[in-house]
Amino acid sequence: MTEAISTPKTADPLAPARLRVAPSPTGDPHVGTAYMALFDKAWARRTGGAFVLRIEDTDQARLVPGSEEQIYDSLEWLGLAPDEGPQQGGSFGPYRQSERLDTYRPFVEQLIADGHAYYCWCSSERLKEMREQQQAAKADVIGYDRLCLGKTKEERAQLPGFQETPVVRMLVPDDVELTFDDLINGSTAAPRPDDQVILKTDGFPTYHMAVVVDDHLMGITHVVRGQEWISSTPKHLLLYKWLGLPAPRFAHMPLIRNTDKSKISKRKNPAARLTWFREQGYLPEALLNFLMLLGYPPVVEGEEVQSFEQFVAAFDWTKINSGGPVFDMDKLNWLNGHYIRTMPAEDLAARIETYWAEQGQPALDDEARRLLVGATPLIQERMVTLAEAKDKLAFLFAEDASISAPDEVVAKLADNAPDALDAALSALEGLEPFDAETIQASLRAKLVDDLGIKPKFAFAPVRVGITGSNVSPPLFESMELLGHDSSIKRLRNFRASL
Repeated sequence: MTEAISTPKTADPLAPARLRVAPSPTGDPHVGTAYMALFDKAWARRTGGAFVLRIEDTDQARLVPGSEEQIYDSLEWLGLAPDEGPQQGGSFGPYRQSERLDTYRPFVEQLIADGHAYYCWCSSERLKEMREQQQAAKADVIGYDRLCLGKTKEERAQLPGFQETPVVRMLVPDDVELTFDDLINGSTAAPRPDDQVILKTDGFPTYHMAVVVDDHLMGITHVVRGQEWISSTPKHLLLYKWLGLPAPRFAHMPLIRNTDKSKISKRKNPAARLTWFREQGYLPEALLNFLMLLGYPPVVEGEEVQSFEQFVAAFDWTKINSGGPVFDMDKLNWLNGHYIRTMPAEDLAARIETYWAEQGQPALDDEARRLLVGATPLIQERMVTLAEAKDKLAFLFAEDASISAPDEVVAKLADNAPDALDAALSALEGLEPFDAETIQASLRAKLVDDLGIKPKFAFAPVRVGITGSNVSPPLFESMELLGHDSSIKRLRNFRASL
């Protein structure tokens, strides 16, 4: 049987810890994967230990192509890349369960030999019928009825509902311990489990068997998972006990909730998909900060903006709120806007360009990149996500002749808009230098001082002619970026359309 590294119980709470996140590649990664990974990595860093990624792919029928790569990319994007995993390698691989099948069989055979597990030949049809009868009778206990326990294959074959290839079930004793110590919840009670299947007909272990064996052989000292797994913990502790293995510490995290307190799920809430945040233009540091605040108080009281390093330095399991944290998009939007506003403009422009490339937009040439870098400070204070930059800046990258204003926008202009445009064109012809300060001074002198038009009405037709909208980034700075020729062309085109 494969030897594992030792996981001695120690009084030192900061002894180097090994933690893992173990998602299944069955679709877009769930935001809960990042939530657990955050706490895993934080405690690993706090103790000078290691954070491990294991891919749990024993349910072959549910695997989705590309899902595993999404897990890697998402954790890397968030700054939660593991120390060990399928990509990084490590001393305790392989890190995919499907590549570890030979590992589990000896442990299963040991359980059978010791009388802690048995073969079950019941067909799925027979099990379905059994559950329906139990539910109809409102039985106190709903679970496997142990029809196969103590029988040989030949004896069982004489009874209805037989299938040729058996599964293996653990034999849960009547006096199974149902209470365990949890790092977050303290003494925790779980319901009594039934005789769980630990090896399927295809030779793959179920989650319950594989997770115990893998955590042991990988030296995992702390298992962090959602509260929905509390009911499985007695089964896992039984397996550790039967196999003579030291059990890790368990920390069952509160479930992330929607604002209506329902469990967040990918079917009902797009924000449950980890990739959704990247698609919508959220910054990884903002999302990571947001996840830190779910169920955990700010590191500095009253200050919600914090770094991962601050979080690690102050991390303490006892501070986690066991109540279900609410996924508050308003707070995430506020955080994302804060990070955008406080980022150097050149860095933000690079983030926008990368985001556009990820969304399939053509690569920027040097002129387009110049426009983006110059325009980013103009929209930075007004942005919440990177996705908003496209609409705000579209007029800068458009062909001059393509700029046109919708009828409803034109209808809002004052009756003297043609006169204002004629005066603006006169003021801008041959203007040098063509910079924001000079543009503003020249237009103000011609439109406001000479014609007596109020600034609100004087500059509105100029804005519409330049951008095609009555709402835009600062007008004069935008015109400077476009340059003299483009600005004149757009104003002439708009004047001709009135």
